[in-house]
Amino acid sequence: MSLTGFRGAVCCLLTMLMSLQLLAANSASAMLYTNGSTWLNGSEVPKSAAVFAGDLVQTRADSTARINASGSSVMVLSNSLVKFQGPEVEVEHGAVSIATSRGLGTRAGEVTVKPASDSWTEFCVADVDGQVQVVASKGDVTIQDQQGTTTLPQGQQTTRDEASASSKRKHHHQGQGAEPAARGSVMSSTKAILIGSGIIGGVTVWALTRSEQPMSPSCPNNTCP
Repeated sequence: MSLTGFRGAVCCLLTMLMSLQLLAANSASAMLYTNGSTWLNGSEVPKSAAVFAGDLVQTRADSTARINASGSSVMVLSNSLVKFQGPEVEVEHGAVSIATSRGLGTRAGEVTVKPASDSWTEFCVADVDGQVQVVASKGDVTIQDQQGTTTLPQGQQTTRDEASASSKRKHHHQGQGAEPAARGSVMSSTKAILIGSGIIGGVTVWALTRSEQPMSPSCPNNTCP
């Protein structure tokens, strides 16, 4: 092989490697849109920001946030602390409503919730006071915890313990510099959270198909079953 041909082969190889790195980076990145006071890794976000694997998103009692990734949207409800991990989100406290066609999962303590298939799936997960409540609003989801793996059919809901008795997870993990999320009456009722998650689930689908702007605080008529 000539020197010119060798150099060409090396350039092609480097280009392929860079493309693979970019694809890997894109799979672990997303955009954050805020509706009210929201923190990203302890710093307040004015309107929007890029998020990457390991980033913490925190909302207050009067705010919500939306994470848009490829083929997925995550609505972070008020008084919530969520870690974005690329292929899944970790709910440290609070509630999220997820709409995904890419199998985006959610983990709360030792409970992992994922779509049961690759089809479009919408579900809500609330983690408050050691209890994880799951609502499968569109499509089936699988739930994995210390008891094993089960399937929650569309239209059903269930409650699981966040962790086994021997490994209770702390609930007060905060991003450095972030204001503590208020623990008001909204978060004192998991039922209220799930109702709110269902409402936001409808907004998520609407936003994915129409706009990349932050969502309106007005509530649509869609609700989780």
